Amino acid sequence: MSRQEVFDLIREQLADILEIEPGSISEGSSFADDLDADSLALIELVEALEEDLGERSVGFRIDDEDLEDLKTVRDAVDYVSAKLGAD
Repeated sequence: MSRQEVFDLIREQLADILEIEPGSISEGSSFADDLDADSLALIELVEALEEDLGERSVGFRIDDEDLEDLKTVRDAVDYVSAKLGAD
């Protein structure tokens, strides 16, 4: 899965959870400041990603302690890409 595919997946999931247009989400978007995503929205995002990516990469998980480090969409894309071993 390419980095762009990871970004597209995160953007789609986030837009669905926050009920906003996917086009309004960029890699530089801050979850809290730009997207008004609270911790509950981020947990929903993690669950959606684990469910979706668990089908492609068995046992894919985002550790709770790592969640605190994800402040922007780029952080999430980098994290997921690294976990998947994406290029």
